Amino acid sequence: PSIFFHPQEKYLASSVDWFFNNGAMLCKKGMSKGEGIDASGSNLPSGATNNGQYWIDLPSDHDRKNFVKRGDLKSARLYVHVKPALGGTFTDIAMWVFCPFNGPATLKIGIKSIPLSKVGEHVGDWEHFTLRICNFSGELYSIYFSQHSGGEWVDAYDLDYIEGNKAIVYSSKCGHASYPHPWTYMQGSSKLGIGIRNDTARSNLYVDSSVHYELVAAEYLENDVTEPQWLQFMREWGPKIVYDTKTELDKVINALPRMLRYSVRNLFNKFPVELYGEEGPTGPKEKNNWIQDERW
Repeated sequence: PSIFFHPQEKYLASSVDWFFNNGAMLCKKGMSKGEGIDASGSNLPSGATNNGQYWIDLPSDHDRKNFVKRGDLKSARLYVHVKPALGGTFTDIAMWVFCPFNGPATLKIGIKSIPLSKVGEHVGDWEHFTLRICNFSGELYSIYFSQHSGGEWVDAYDLDYIEGNKAIVYSSKCGHASYPHPWTYMQGSSKLGIGIRNDTARSNLYVDSSVHYELVAAEYLENDVTEPQWLQFMREWGPKIVYDTKTELDKVINALPRMLRYSVRNLFNKFPVELYGEEGPTGPKEKNNWIQDERW
């Protein structure tokens, strides 16, 4: 597929080695200063579990930090993990995209949209979509679109295509969730008309994964694929920062008509945890769908 970013996207994808080469830092608990990471990630601690002792962060220099946040679409590629699925009747091609930064959310209340200054931000963003191929016909059966803490399967006949048979994956503005069609998807209450916007659209900002990809894992081929060193980093790709989202959200709630405040507050409490503090995600190998079949 080709993955299209929103025309107003500020925080684009990059390759992992571009991120490392442009000043990403390996940080360790108790140390006041991080160390640079080489392009292959060979100096990242590998294996073990995410024990909170190490994490990756943006460069400390302000200008360099803002530069890296924006990503580098020219270097971007999809990192491919191939594995048997559903007892070997299908093959799943999981395609992972990396963005150095996940931007803030936008709240929609009725016809009004309110940009949130911090809510939803975090360093390091790993997203994916999965192609499910029928092993009997060799044809694309469906695509799984990962969306925040969930996702959806869409059958091949219901996808958008370009150049004949290249499916389109739409990446939502700032949050980079994957969707099958251009639209404004909402996390929240359609009844109240309140929620977090996930805007998708076609633009000149895209990555053609049929050309810009790297096969990083295919365990069933045994030793035929060498996994990159950075893939073995099981810790977080961003620092954990707890900030006062309550103040920002209270301002939104207090500006609403009194009859809506209680319902909106309850709605906010149901939003994903990632909206309420900056915490970089762990890498692809730490996700439960790495070993197991893709989520339903």
